[in-house]
Amino acid sequence: MHVLFEEGSAFRTGTVLTDNDSTLQVETASGKRAKIKSANVLLRYEAPAPGALLELAGEMAAGIETGFLWECAGDDEFSFRDFADEYFGGAGHGPSPVEAAALLLALHAAPIHFHRKGKGRFRKAPPDILAAALAGLEKKRRQALAIERMADELAACALPPEFAPLLDQILYKPDRNLPETKALEAACARTGLSAPRLLLECGAIRSPYDYHYGRFLREQFPRGTEFPEAEASALPADPQLPRADARAFSIDDATTTEIDDAFSLRALPGGGWRVGIHIAAPGLSILPHSPLDQAARSRLSTVYMPGAKITMLPEAVIDRFTLAEGRDCPAVSLYLTVSPEFEITASESRVELVPIAANLRSHDIEPLFNAETLAARLPEFPFRDELKTLWQLANACENRRGKPSVARGGVNDCHFVIAGDLADPETCRVTISERRRGSPLDKVVSELMIAANSLWGGLLAEKGIPAIYRAQTAGKVRMTTSPLPHEGLGVEQYAWASSPLRRYVDLLNQWQLLACLQGEAPPFKPRSELMFAAMRDFDLTYGAYAEFQRGMERYWCLRWLRQEGLETIGATVHRENLVKPDHLPLLLRVPSVPELAPGQRVRLAIESMDLLTLELGCRYLETDQRTDQRTDQKTET
Repeated sequence: MHVLFEEGSAFRTGTVLTDNDSTLQVETASGKRAKIKSANVLLRYEAPAPGALLELAGEMAAGIETGFLWECAGDDEFSFRDFADEYFGGAGHGPSPVEAAALLLALHAAPIHFHRKGKGRFRKAPPDILAAALAGLEKKRRQALAIERMADELAACALPPEFAPLLDQILYKPDRNLPETKALEAACARTGLSAPRLLLECGAIRSPYDYHYGRFLREQFPRGTEFPEAEASALPADPQLPRADARAFSIDDATTTEIDDAFSLRALPGGGWRVGIHIAAPGLSILPHSPLDQAARSRLSTVYMPGAKITMLPEAVIDRFTLAEGRDCPAVSLYLTVSPEFEITASESRVELVPIAANLRSHDIEPLFNAETLAARLPEFPFRDELKTLWQLANACENRRGKPSVARGGVNDCHFVIAGDLADPETCRVTISERRRGSPLDKVVSELMIAANSLWGGLLAEKGIPAIYRAQTAGKVRMTTSPLPHEGLGVEQYAWASSPLRRYVDLLNQWQLLACLQGEAPPFKPRSELMFAAMRDFDLTYGAYAEFQRGMERYWCLRWLRQEGLETIGATVHRENLVKPDHLPLLLRVPSVPELAPGQRVRLAIESMDLLTLELGCRYLETDQRTDQRTDQKTET
């Protein structure tokens, strides 16, 4: 005696060795002995052999038409053996074991038409449910064909029309349930290309620049970078402020439009000077919780990148508050009384209108005002004497703090000029100019900003008005609402308040400072949840913006290398096999570089470059026995 039984979700056959009431001992077709429950036995038969039944039944089941089978079945629940009697029976005999098993396999293989109700028992699907299921199957079939077609087109570097409205999502946040995503994955598997690379080959991405910029916008500006029109016109009228007795000037690079700070200098009777540090005051008109505040709060900072930027505030608002020459601008001023020995003996803060006499540009002034000209004789240029005095004050402040205000030891800044369409490598030209950080102009601006942020932070702490500080203790830099020391700068506290047009934290601190100076209640109370939330969000967002800026600088460096067609490049060993290519703000790992001392010069072969992954592959060629002997002179690449 043989049996057909169900084990798990599979049908098996075996020869009965012992038959008890509730269990059977069987030997399966593979020779394995097993103990099964009688309830799992679906069919008992004499022939064919166990190893042949399912094979023969499977061949017969393939010829049974499922639709006809469904038509023949009644509406009630049934056993496959009863149904086999009706389907195969006749002429006084029932179905053979092969026929009964074939019907069982046919029913089991059609779950859409027949719903299982137990072991060997079924019920045909109601017509409406069957129709919906068949429609779903047809939809999946058509979808599978569409996926195959789209994958073929992508593999042939042609973009399927279905991709156009979904490109942004497919590139940056793919939904694996979408047929377009499945087609792209299949095409990538065939071609061995990444999704961005394949879409670039298909023309879906205009250039790697568009890919990097689009990814950043998707992450940080999902609603776009445009401001609602109403926000720029929501400012109240300019406040009535006293006009300062000052002739202020700013120092910025050529591309700066958000001019936050300016300086003034007036000699005092009997010796010494009155130094003015003037910070733009958008906080006078942008009110907390206003639409403009919400716009600035959502962005938290201006985003900088080579060739472009995304401002924190609308251009109309920036134009109104930037410290532009020829205008009287609202400002928060810090006046320092400085002795002839450059000691700061007193300070005073005011809210006023400041006449801006000039916007000095660093590229115009630095060739005239630098370490060499200061050591010899300064030529004539606007605000020459004021700059020299402020430089002497900056040196004295730096010495008193015992910490440098700007990096030393050969750290360079790079300035990118992008001419032409940023996304078109054929017409776009990249110029990278390098200058040594720590020039006299750098020191003037840095030291006066440190003085303002430190003194204003101390004033707020003294008055018990909460603010957001930048602190460094035990080597760790962090943002905090407590006026903790900044050990790296050598000051007791450091509140960011000098860039309210570019950073939300500075704007928030300016509101607190304005309330302090005008004798009003500050908008943010101690332990304010809104202040904590703004500080946390700013820290995260500012870091993400900085990472994006570094990535785009790396992109333009690679673009420049490709533009110039360089095959080799000089570099300086930073540490181990980490090197810095000449005149580029890059650090590269070059595994083939031998163990060399930091500062050692090497020459590298450029072997590979990928503008999508921003990878640059270099190979060590030789060592230059000279160490890095570059001067402070500006070099242009």
